[in-house]
Amino acid sequence: MIQVYTGNGKGKTTAALGLAIRAAGAGRKVYIGQFIKGLEYCELKSLKKFKNIKVEQFGRGCFIKGKPAQKDIDLACAGLKKVWAIAGNKKFTLIILDEINVALDLKLLECREVLRLIKNFPKKTELVLTGRNAPQEIIKIADLVSEIREVKHYYRQGQTARRGIEY
Repeated sequence: MIQVYTGNGKGKTTAALGLAIRAAGAGRKVYIGQFIKGLEYCELKSLKKFKNIKVEQFGRGCFIKGKPAQKDIDLACAGLKKVWAIAGNKKFTLIILDEINVALDLKLLECREVLRLIKNFPKKTELVLTGRNAPQEIIKIADLVSEIREVKHYYRQGQTARRGIEY
């Protein structure tokens, strides 16, 4: 099954991580590839406690504004290559590609390459793609799409990101 969590609301990564914890609790092996991200977020500390969850990051840890640097593109491409290898070894039954939709939106990756990955994905492996602006081509072939819509957000009142809540 292919799941997509997209939209401009808060909670896409959080939903995917909740699924990862549920799967790990059921004894499944989980792989999380975080695109664009490269910082030590609090969730990584928690996930290290699970022996059957592996997390890797494919980003520099900075917010990308405007045109991405070649280093951002190289890291995303290396991440996609790694995911091909992970999927091919069939060791994991849940693979989460966190923020891959944003990587596609920023043109760090080509949509046709991610579509090729999806179409060649092992049938018994659950695949989750998160991030804003999921391409229509991916939405069309997904089995489940959840659009998380912002109705109200405390950022609009000046609240900054809080450790343990947003990161």
